[in-house]
Amino acid sequence: MPELPEVEALAGFLRERAAGCAVARIEVGAISVLKTYDPPPTALQGLTVTGVARHGKFVDLDVDGLHLVFHLARGGWLRWYDTVPSTMVRPGKGPLALRVRLAGEDDGEVVEPGFDLTEAGTQKRLAVYVVRSPSDVPGIATLGPDPLAPGFGKATLEGILAGSRQQVKGLLRDQSVLAGVGNAYSDEVLHAARLSPFAVAGRLDAEQVDRLYTALGQVLREAVAASSGKPAKELKDAKRAGMRVHGRAGQPCPVCGDTVREVSFADRALQYCPTCQTGGKILADRRLSRLLK
Repeated sequence: MPELPEVEALAGFLRERAAGCAVARIEVGAISVLKTYDPPPTALQGLTVTGVARHGKFVDLDVDGLHLVFHLARGGWLRWYDTVPSTMVRPGKGPLALRVRLAGEDDGEVVEPGFDLTEAGTQKRLAVYVVRSPSDVPGIATLGPDPLAPGFGKATLEGILAGSRQQVKGLLRDQSVLAGVGNAYSDEVLHAARLSPFAVAGRLDAEQVDRLYTALGQVLREAVAASSGKPAKELKDAKRAGMRVHGRAGQPCPVCGDTVREVSFADRALQYCPTCQTGGKILADRRLSRLLK
């Protein structure tokens, strides 16, 4: 699933290429992807993309005051075209969920760029909204603070952690608590902070909170920098290449050399280093509902 750094890069990618272009046509390949119906997607036609922003894991295209917002979820992605294919989208055919045809100029020449939103797999969670305000999207309205926002300081994080009974891994992934961090980067942040994913957030001491705050900003900013300027098609590979523990179970930890371990859940998994994060303890698979001593 694309998280804050990749979504930030996608927003920047679209800002450079789509801003100033008019929306020529919206073609829907999967009606289930549309989560709003008023205004309809056709209301965007003829309007101009004036800006692109990120809200957590949501991308927001400002189209003359209306907003085309999408969340890629686990299996979604964006495919950009400098010249969009002339063939019309056929509903229900393949992974193509939505096509946005644009019209603009490049050095006086008429161009027809655009992009597809696609979704692989059987879990159809890709979501598209056409709204008058980003806050009309329920997932945006309930977002917690963004860890890369200018006003996000250590005191902000301390307030989030204070009194929380959540495990710190779950807290970092909770979009209503903290916007933009998901399964992959929460693993990376906790590894950099040398914290167990199962540590109770409200019980972290001052030193641990300080390490978490530092790691949160450092990991995300480094990932944003690594993703910035890359074409959309390269972002997934760039994300994988930058991971130290996430997705690397069985490989040596790049810090201490211990074997990176994995804890499996029903539909996901986390990875961690026992030496760096848990004092050498091996965490049990959550399906066993216990911790190995």
